[in-house]
Amino acid sequence: MTSNIFSGTMPALMTPCKADRSPDFDALVKKGRELIDAGMSAVVYCGSMGDWPLLTDGERMEGVECLVRAGVPVVVGTGAVNTKAAVALSAHAERVGAHGLMVIPRVLSRGSSVIAQRHHFSAILKAAPSLPAVIYNSPYYGFATRADLFFDLRAEFSNLIGFKEFGGFDDLRYAAENITSQDDQVTLMVGVDTAVYHGYVNCGTTGAITGIGNALPREVLHLVALCRKAAEGHAEARMRAKELEEALGVLSSFDEGPDLVLYYKHLMVLNGEDEYRLHFNETDVLSDAQRNYVEAQYSLFKAWYADWSKQGGVIGECA
Repeated sequence: MTSNIFSGTMPALMTPCKADRSPDFDALVKKGRELIDAGMSAVVYCGSMGDWPLLTDGERMEGVECLVRAGVPVVVGTGAVNTKAAVALSAHAERVGAHGLMVIPRVLSRGSSVIAQRHHFSAILKAAPSLPAVIYNSPYYGFATRADLFFDLRAEFSNLIGFKEFGGFDDLRYAAENITSQDDQVTLMVGVDTAVYHGYVNCGTTGAITGIGNALPREVLHLVALCRKAAEGHAEARMRAKELEEALGVLSSFDEGPDLVLYYKHLMVLNGEDEYRLHFNETDVLSDAQRNYVEAQYSLFKAWYADWSKQGGVIGECA
């Protein structure tokens, strides 16, 4: 597979809030810079983690512009109910200098129609022909892009270069078996934190889009480095990658549920980043039980990782 913006590890940025619950773009840029400095290859803005349904199109565009001006390589999510809005977001991303698009299916209106989705995807890709793009394949959007539709689109739009697969183990394997194994120029990115090992070792992914990596960038990059080495056949790396992924398992699993942003913003607060304390909707809060559970799991993981990472061998090589 070729190397492109969709090779590497990308955190899906969350949108921090000011006291009045409006977007805090200064804090957004600060976090984007920190994550790039930590070793991330780019950031994704306004996918599910960025709360795109809760922002206006103008706010989303402003966030993209702020990141671009700050020199943060950014891939832009195109989620929208109306194709016209998705097209405007795509054209804006190209105009201001974003690095790529994450093409999200049409939602709510005719979302299950293959024909409607083809027109939707086509309009987005046509609006930003210079930007490399991946389709965001996720059951949460109610539509699964299969090989026939993908290659039909790719034959017309050369900027469609791959998949971000959020459907889990079976969907990653489908994409590897039926799409990327058919065309080695197509990129596959693992998009769910619980499937990083499976994606790299069993499915040939070239990158990962992460939620938990916002709070634990060093540890997620460590996992990816081990998985890359394991994918080359390194026996010890395979064992150590599995150990680290298993230890991250509970924290990573929040990526699969409806409260993912609530959980990961709370981890940011535990890291001392108070700008992530609020959500756009005042009633969007973790319950006391949820908060107690995630705090206990976070403490457990950090204690385990501090001890585990002291070991030598491939753990140290990939740190």
